[in-house]
Amino acid sequence: MAASNPLHQAPKILLAKPALVTTAGKLNRSGGGGGAGDDDSASHRSRHSPIGSLNLLSDSWEFYTDRFLPFLTDNTDFMVIGVIGPPGVGKSTIMNEIYGYDGTSPGMLPPFATESEETRAMARHCTVGIEPRMSAERIILLDTQPVFSPSVLAEIIRPDGSSTVSVLNGESLSAELAHELMGIQLGIVLTSICHIVLVVTEGVHDINMWRLMLTVDLLKHGIPDPSSLTFSHPQSSNLGSDKETKEKIQEGGDEYMASPVFIHTKVHEEDISPHNSVQMKKALAHYFSSSSFIRSKCQNTGKENLGSSASQRDNPDSAQLKFFLIPSKNKDDSPTPQYESYISMLWKLRDKVLSMNGPSFSRTVSERDWLKNSAKIWELVKNSPVVAEYSKTLQSSGMFRR
Repeated sequence: MAASNPLHQAPKILLAKPALVTTAGKLNRSGGGGGAGDDDSASHRSRHSPIGSLNLLSDSWEFYTDRFLPFLTDNTDFMVIGVIGPPGVGKSTIMNEIYGYDGTSPGMLPPFATESEETRAMARHCTVGIEPRMSAERIILLDTQPVFSPSVLAEIIRPDGSSTVSVLNGESLSAELAHELMGIQLGIVLTSICHIVLVVTEGVHDINMWRLMLTVDLLKHGIPDPSSLTFSHPQSSNLGSDKETKEKIQEGGDEYMASPVFIHTKVHEEDISPHNSVQMKKALAHYFSSSSFIRSKCQNTGKENLGSSASQRDNPDSAQLKFFLIPSKNKDDSPTPQYESYISMLWKLRDKVLSMNGPSFSRTVSERDWLKNSAKIWELVKNSPVVAEYSKTLQSSGMFRR
């Protein structure tokens, strides 16, 4: 993959397994010019992704494109798949499967780090921000840090309860509120820059991710897809005035929404019966019946062959969202006589996701322009007046400390 232009040649270290970001202050004592009076957060968090990491979104909640850009080309035939979910539900494992990783091959490291006994015992998370990978089929995979994560909250909280990370530009928030908004912002940016978003939950009784995605749908208003933004200075981090920002948003035309795939992992055997699966699908369709996720599927009838809006009202199943139940992994992975095994369901999930026709961006865009404009999308998300107003509403509700 060597390039004649040295500026586009990927450093060899990027081909290695990305290093984990140290998350505790005692592991990040590299010295520096800060005095004893510096804020504890300076040593509590590493403010930049480590060398060897491809992170698009860092732990300081800033978007970086320079490390992943050398892996992208001017190709316009590509797909972007993201994932979101709480800790320990198997997000990275699913992304490794979609990537095509074969764990039986000796000496092969997974493209995305998965939870180990050590990280589980230390109550830490493996993924920081947004970590990208590019498959041989030109599929861009975006793994994300967990939402509803105690370890993420522990990293960003100061002794006074405030957040070390500025999730809304120019606003100081409590760590609990910032943590809540981080999950929402991740959902908004993924549904804006991806074709398909995998929404992963553990078990069949937790619908917190359903609530989160409904909130994402509510607050995403005005955020375009990456192909809708045309910048005269793509490398500039300044979006200009509010008026210019609104004009850029309006260029996008119709609201864009990635196709979600709802995945419930570690499901008990008694919950995988055909009857329960049908009931879960009906509950999912009812929950999101008035959301953009259903409406966006109606607008892509040619791709998914979903039929007209009238036929969908007569037959709600025709507009069903993609839904998967993945059983818990047995030690011997022996399938029951009735239901499929963990491995076979992962294979089926991979085949289904890769065969999906997600929504198209409003215009043709190359891989490199997608990345550059995704950074601008992230700035729009952080500066979203809708999210800022929602934050004020949560503050005034008394649910979060000030």
